Amino acid sequence: MGGDHEPRWPESSLLGRLDPADRSTVLGLGGPVRYRGGEALLREGETSDFVLILLGGMAKVTAHAQDGREALLAVRMAGDLIGEFAGIDGKPRAATITACGSLLARRVARAPFLACLKTNPRVAIAVNEVVVGKMRTATGRIVDFAGCDVLIRLARMLRYLAVTYPKPGAPAGVISVPLSQAELATLVGASDSAVGKALRTLRDTGVISTRYRTIGVHDLSALSEIAFDGS
Repeated sequence: MGGDHEPRWPESSLLGRLDPADRSTVLGLGGPVRYRGGEALLREGETSDFVLILLGGMAKVTAHAQDGREALLAVRMAGDLIGEFAGIDGKPRAATITACGSLLARRVARAPFLACLKTNPRVAIAVNEVVVGKMRTATGRIVDFAGCDVLIRLARMLRYLAVTYPKPGAPAGVISVPLSQAELATLVGASDSAVGKALRTLRDTGVISTRYRTIGVHDLSALSEIAFDGS
């Protein structure tokens, strides 16, 4: 992975937090694996305990609610660490992670993963930062969405996706996460029809545009005002 052509990993990801030497150490712990679009990397409730480091592609994190509905919890991109909860505590998987299109990852067994955390404090700190970051994001969504209407919740989610997951090589503001309207609805905790109405409002005011599983944010300042000044 080294050399002049090494990818630029997102700063919030595990690989983006590590210096080249530690990154090489982590990537050397396991072997490459490829997944087809729609293939499950991990399944909710299973007892596997390896971790995965995404090198290319995107995955969706889902879990089932008590009423049986599937909820989209998060998306993960290249550079991200996934499966670390079971990798650390050995308990069953808390969610299903599914490849969105072809995906390349590094699969690391639990034993070498834990050994690396024990012997390399910088890697351990980076993993802790990643875990804390995920928990902060999840907690922030609960707090942010409390008492907010659907338009504000959607605006906050779209702003987060536009800032965190811009589409490489595309015009500024194009979100790289290919989400359906129904998936957006589960992310913001609203009905499909309510999210559809909020999307129309944002389109009609020129803040965003939408195509099949593609969202472009044309006015991030206006979206931010709706997201945070409208509450």
